[in-house]
Amino acid sequence: MEIREATESDAEAIRTIAHDSLNSTYTAFLAEETIDDAIEQWYGDAFVDDLDDDRVVFLVVEDDDDKIVAFSQSELIGQQTHTGHLLWLHVHPDHRDGGTGVRLLVRTRETLLEKGADEIQCFVLEDNEVGNEFYRAHGFEQAGQREIEIGSETFTENVYVESDLEGDGEWGAIDEVTVDGETVYVSYGEAARGSKSPFYTAYRTEDRDERYAWLCGNCESIDNAMDAMGRIECNNCGNRRKATRWDSAHL
Repeated sequence: MEIREATESDAEAIRTIAHDSLNSTYTAFLAEETIDDAIEQWYGDAFVDDLDDDRVVFLVVEDDDDKIVAFSQSELIGQQTHTGHLLWLHVHPDHRDGGTGVRLLVRTRETLLEKGADEIQCFVLEDNEVGNEFYRAHGFEQAGQREIEIGSETFTENVYVESDLEGDGEWGAIDEVTVDGETVYVSYGEAARGSKSPFYTAYRTEDRDERYAWLCGNCESIDNAMDAMGRIECNNCGNRRKATRWDSAHL
């Protein structure tokens, strides 16, 4: 799985994913005609213009066959204090329940923070029970509501902000992941910057009683090593974290 910024050539894949995702999740309260109008409005000719806007962020997820299976659409709002708005996160119905959504959420959050966001807000339609539960389960809590126009209709969106679920100041996103033949619980709030992508702390159990390994955010492997100086190197892709403590041998 690779997560990268979208390009103009991804437009058709993004439209297809949006169409299939919206029809899979929203048909109970969105007419198919409304969905088609919205996709054309958001991902038609305006999509290319959005890619040229430094304040708009489109990320896509490619599977191991280089096929795009998910995307997120975000933007930075404000001039002095920047807020990152995660507007849409779509995973193709055939690729759900495999952790793709939470990995895309994590990378989108990181990208918005790197681009200067001071806080992250996520938006999901009030009637989308699965989408609301997704944000609640991964470190966000509802802070309010707003109105959004889709086609010629107006709908209510719930607004989510990051919550401190554990009371320790860390982002509360925990994901059960099977990697390298083992099931681990990854804490995306406990990250260490790497040369290619962050490393995330992995635990043996969901209650985080025992730290087990580091998950490489670049290749999603836990096959890595840490030395006494805090250096981490992924044995699979070469992603590295620099030493965190000074080696007295160099004095």
